[in-house]
Amino acid sequence: MIFKRVGEERPYPEHGHTQRQWAQIAPQQVRLDQLVTTRRWLDLEALLEDDSTFYGDLFAHVVSWRGDLYLEDGLHRTLRAALQQRHSVHARVLELK
Repeated sequence: MIFKRVGEERPYPEHGHTQRQWAQIAPQQVRLDQLVTTRRWLDLEALLEDDSTFYGDLFAHVVSWRGDLYLEDGLHRTLRAALQQRHSVHARVLELK
């Protein structure tokens, strides 16, 4: 199994973080098998495009809430890492209380 669980929603409260605020969070390594996705569907064509991870933040965005790590942004990036036999990715982790 790649992820801890496959979800289809964001169960945590709205945090309102902007891209600028995300950029201020230092990246850290996160194991793929600790992540819960917030999207169930993925466009395979977009995943396989050479520049699918070129735009946006270099790091995945993860929300830590109630003991789980939710992958808010970066599903394409993490799946590409899994396809390359990697077990972790660098992500910016936002702690919600």
